[in-house]
Amino acid sequence: MAVAPPLAAHAPRRGPLPWVLALVAGLAQAASLAWPWGGQPLWWLQILSLALWAHVLLGAGGTRRAGLLGWVFATAWLAGTFWWLFISMHTYGGLAAPLAVLAVLGLAAFLGSYYAAVSACFWTLAPVHRALAAIVFAALWLLAELARGQWWTGFPWGAGGYAHVQGPLAALARSVGVYGIGAAAALLAMMLAQARRADLRNARAWALVLALTAVGAGAAWQRHCAVEGCGAPPPVHAPLSLALLQGNIPQDEKFQPGSGVPMALQWYYDQIHAAKASLVVAPETAIPLLPQQLVPGYLEGMAERYAAGGQALLLGIPLGSLEEGYTNSVLGFAPEQPQPYRYDKHHLVPFGEFIPPFFRWFTEMMNIPLGDFNRGAVGQPSLAWAGERIAPNICYEDLFGEEIGVRFLDPASSPTILVNLSNIGWFGNTVAVDQHLAISRLRALEFERPMVRATNTGATAVIDHRGQVTHRMPAYQRGVLRAQVQGRGGAATPYARWVARWGLWPLWALGFAVAGLAWCLRGRTGRARAGN
Repeated sequence: MAVAPPLAAHAPRRGPLPWVLALVAGLAQAASLAWPWGGQPLWWLQILSLALWAHVLLGAGGTRRAGLLGWVFATAWLAGTFWWLFISMHTYGGLAAPLAVLAVLGLAAFLGSYYAAVSACFWTLAPVHRALAAIVFAALWLLAELARGQWWTGFPWGAGGYAHVQGPLAALARSVGVYGIGAAAALLAMMLAQARRADLRNARAWALVLALTAVGAGAAWQRHCAVEGCGAPPPVHAPLSLALLQGNIPQDEKFQPGSGVPMALQWYYDQIHAAKASLVVAPETAIPLLPQQLVPGYLEGMAERYAAGGQALLLGIPLGSLEEGYTNSVLGFAPEQPQPYRYDKHHLVPFGEFIPPFFRWFTEMMNIPLGDFNRGAVGQPSLAWAGERIAPNICYEDLFGEEIGVRFLDPASSPTILVNLSNIGWFGNTVAVDQHLAISRLRALEFERPMVRATNTGATAVIDHRGQVTHRMPAYQRGVLRAQVQGRGGAATPYARWVARWGLWPLWALGFAVAGLAWCLRGRTGRARAGN
């Protein structure tokens, strides 16, 4: 006797409606990450849009159709999230508009294949029991997010958990990170999709709601005690004054010798020498030339300026040579430092900072300067200054919490302040600015360390260890954000401790364990049905 698929009890939905709903759910998922009319992440929209997708998936009617619907949902979501890549490729890279559109859609479709695969797997594995189906859906969603974040160098921009930098699930960040938050949201979304009116009179349903509420309240209380102190107050650091430089150099002029380069050199030179703050930060490639291309004394003057007194400087600048290769780097100058501090970017942007194998033909179609860098090491040391351990990361790197987490392996050298130096000018005045700010906020929640951001065009901001933006300069405005930040020491978060030792492998193991258990249960259910 043939065994029916576990989800056969759900009547398949035919016609165009499921495809339209999958498309709408995907676009709503994209909007939840940074609402286009305000830039704020909307945690409730992320769960509702995922619940709509779960509703479509339950009625897919078969493995193949589930996979295709999942591909439509994910492609719409991802294209709607990073559509601004079109600007970098067409406006600044010179790629023909139709090819740039195809490139964005192609990337979204490729990454969407992970979600198509797990959608098909869900139909195959999910048990009839609603609670178990929700757990399996969450585990498979977790595996898809991990695959997107790590395979082929990883491109995790727009992971679902970033919509929850504020909201009830934010308390989970210190324990399970952004991917764990995403899995929890998927669990709730599938439970919501399977809810029935009869559940209002079901004692078990209410018991489950109360249990989940208790777990959430416990996580929130644990976070409150860690952040605010319950009994013994957490260690307090003296405030550190900041000067965050936002040059707002037009991206189409930034690397032009006759316009943007002299503008950047003069403005940053003036602001760096005039700054009075304890820590001065200039963004990624604030100096758009190699040291050997600068006029004699330019960089040496900065080093001399910060060699004495009570100030330190972090400066974004490319380093290297044709023989040694180039790096996207940060130089640090501080008193009593025998050598300048140096940090080299490790996680490079495909096509922008390195050329993937077999794709040189694609990069040769664009005009993007400084497009092939060497990688720095993971877990580079922090800059020790004013009693703080200041850990820089460059632009795209703050998407990879597992790599930042390596710096927390040794408690004696773990960062007290995180600093992101970025240039989002490649993507125009778009929602990319707000999306990147939410990413930095999530890192602050995961590690309970403040995150300072200095960018070329925005968002230049200060984020405290609670993930709250305390100071922010308007995007696309030239100026200096003067603020204070309070470093954070003490014990590392649970997430920082386990991710520093094992990376994301515990989450991979959890996802595969649940999927494997579902497969075993399905097999037993199938044998039982076949015998009846």
